[in-house]
Amino acid sequence: MSDTVHGQPPRPRIPHEIWILVGAAFVIAIGFGIVSPVLPAYARSFDVGVAAASVIVSAFAFFRLVFAPAGGLLVSRLGERPVYLIGLIIVALSSLATAFAQSYGQLLLFRGLGGIGSTMFTVSAMALLVRLAPPSARGRVSSAYGSAFLIGGMAGPVLGGVLAGWGMRAPFIVYAVALFIAALVVGIGLGGARLRPTPEQKARPTMTLTQAWRSPVYRAVLASGAANGWTNFGVRMAVLPLLAAAVLDRPWVAGAVLATSAVGTAVTLQLSGRWVDSVGRRPLVLSGLLVMGVSFGLLGLALHPVLSTTLGLGVLFVLSLTAGVGAGLVNPAQQAAVADVVGQDHNGGTVLSTFQMSQDSGAIVGPILVGLVADQFGFGTAFAVTGAICLLGAIPWLRAPEPLTHHATRAQREDDIDT
Repeated sequence: MSDTVHGQPPRPRIPHEIWILVGAAFVIAIGFGIVSPVLPAYARSFDVGVAAASVIVSAFAFFRLVFAPAGGLLVSRLGERPVYLIGLIIVALSSLATAFAQSYGQLLLFRGLGGIGSTMFTVSAMALLVRLAPPSARGRVSSAYGSAFLIGGMAGPVLGGVLAGWGMRAPFIVYAVALFIAALVVGIGLGGARLRPTPEQKARPTMTLTQAWRSPVYRAVLASGAANGWTNFGVRMAVLPLLAAAVLDRPWVAGAVLATSAVGTAVTLQLSGRWVDSVGRRPLVLSGLLVMGVSFGLLGLALHPVLSTTLGLGVLFVLSLTAGVGAGLVNPAQQAAVADVVGQDHNGGTVLSTFQMSQDSGAIVGPILVGLVADQFGFGTAFAVTGAICLLGAIPWLRAPEPLTHHATRAQREDDIDT
């Protein structure tokens, strides 16, 4: 059944299976946040330098990127649910093994294997959301899923700091137990008939990457995905804290800046999901990239010699907040657009994994290149480059059609089937 409000067209309800995925995403994000602040120090405990400790952090993302094509193929051949569960279990075992690593080499191996499992459940979760979400509710679904990850990611580091008091291995054990519980809940909750492929679903054609590439919407999503990964998952997490420390070298500043950005994203996600389904995907991506581009491009002003430290901090916090707002506009719109391209009548594992690769590539390359620019020319130029990357990512969207309108006929057919 769907709800009708004030005579407006019915708004389909979000299936309960999606809420199970949202809950699992929250648990996964909390666990990732629990181990994130501990991991560099844990790596240093094996008598390695800062660079080697940074490699441990990057290994997870690198393995995600490398395994993404295989993850997409597994989803297409085995189905979403088994790949999702196997991925969760792999990450749980990886975390447990990490807790008992006896050398730096073991730590690097176990952490990297976790990236493989992460790719499996990420791509399969995207495929499940595409298949289960009513087309006219894709924005709300993407917003709910993203909010779960974001809120969990904000709470995780706090819990991680508490657990670290029991030793640096404790957070990894707790994360593993949480993932095993999540796998059990998802395995039971997604075991209904709705998740078992019908003969019609088994006969669904597989959308190839070549077919998806013909869509200007998909090409635009790959470009904006790379820009979003570069900015939000890369520079924001790796370089922005260094800028914060340069403005005021106090331990609380970097965390407060990242939290401010996360708050901007979390608040915006409560509204942007509905806007994506009503206004459209394209306006949200364009406006979000513009807000992000301007915000990141001007962040270097926080170090302007004319400004006092207090004013510099004010600039830093305000622009971090607006950058978070931009991210909250972009993320659900991109994911809904990818779902529009694939549709519920196709298997699209490879298409979805390639989109994920675009974001992971940006997240890996962005901090490295921006860090080099910062070393040579300063933070002002480095963040100006990041702002330019956001604006470049918006250019393909200027020529792309609105996915919500472009796929309206197919979406309406899918909604009719769903109801």
